[in-house]
Amino acid sequence: MTSLVGPGGTAEGTPSGAVEVPPRILELARDAARVCVLTGAGISAESGIPTFRDAQVGLWERFDPLELATPGAWAADPAQVWAWYAWRATLVRRAQPNPGHLALAGWQARPGVRLGIVTQNVDDLHERAGSEVLAHVHGSLFALRCSVCGRPGGAVYPELDEPVARVDPPPCDTCGGPVRPGVVWFGEALPEDGFLAAVDVAREADLLLVVGTSGLVHPAATIPHLAGVGGVPVVEVNPAPTAVTEAADEVWRATAAAALPALVARLGDVGPRG
Repeated sequence: MTSLVGPGGTAEGTPSGAVEVPPRILELARDAARVCVLTGAGISAESGIPTFRDAQVGLWERFDPLELATPGAWAADPAQVWAWYAWRATLVRRAQPNPGHLALAGWQARPGVRLGIVTQNVDDLHERAGSEVLAHVHGSLFALRCSVCGRPGGAVYPELDEPVARVDPPPCDTCGGPVRPGVVWFGEALPEDGFLAAVDVAREADLLLVVGTSGLVHPAATIPHLAGVGGVPVVEVNPAPTAVTEAADEVWRATAAAALPALVARLGDVGPRG
């Protein structure tokens, strides 16, 4: 049965303004030597990066992002798609890792803990916080590759002062074809190796923490269910109900930037048991 805990608040013995960590979630975290953390757009939104489904603004207001992030859109007008991703890359570069990212990096660095981060986000905020990411299951914005031969190269996004309608993508160093973003577009398969590694780590974990994801995008959304069926405790950290909630053993209605630092701070010097 799912245990639901409301937004972190104060309690007797808890400093004013501090986030109270639900006792059962703290117990699970302290007992876990193998932790899998699945993160979604919510944790990046707290760094100021618009979620993919947020309303577009300005120049891109009339475009549906679900229509831009497709192989068909790229084939029809690569300069338009490249301009949109170049603007997203500019926003990501301007953003900074938030306390949630930093807390996960600290947890991963603790002795006696193997913490694997699986992210649906295409940004690099986990890495910039100091974490090693096991899998970017939806690809990586900055892992650019040729749209013709598939090879990576030395191309980079231009730095934009403001959104623009079209920017020609740079040519591939090898074949001259247009370089594309390293993300997984709608209609494309996930990177098989990364997804299978993510499933393996989730199934073998002592704890699966699901942070800031809606649970709507498949097949990554199946990971909490696959872990739960195997007996792995699943904890959801999200300020609102999601499709993950039904698969969670414990639910913490809080944001990543508030909950994760509080949780890791409470781990203190106590190592995993067992």
